[in-house]
Amino acid sequence: MPTTTTFDLKQFTRAIEERDASAQLAMYAPGAIVTLTDRVSQPGAPRVLNGEAEIQAWVEDVCGRDVTHAVGHVVQDEHGAAFTEACRYPDGTNVLCATVLELEDGLIARQVGVQAWDERS
Repeated sequence: MPTTTTFDLKQFTRAIEERDASAQLAMYAPGAIVTLTDRVSQPGAPRVLNGEAEIQAWVEDVCGRDVTHAVGHVVQDEHGAAFTEACRYPDGTNVLCATVLELEDGLIARQVGVQAWDERS
């Protein structure tokens, strides 16, 4: 009988807050797809990351920045999870992200993120 791995959302959100790229990357399926939408990558042409190499580059870039991350509003069921993430740069710039995860066999198969940044005058 095959075993099913349960996704550990608490571990994933802790890895986000601690900027632990390795722990985050271990929770993605090999063929995962991440779709990101923001002011630059708008809904009509979102940024789409396909597979391990592209997702790794993105996660390592985010984790390498001097930014605080606070995860909140967390929900999960057997098929997916969602949460918000409030980020703050040292210069005071704020970013708010909303993320939805689709899970397969306990790993992230698909992720959709929408983020809004403070506008600079």
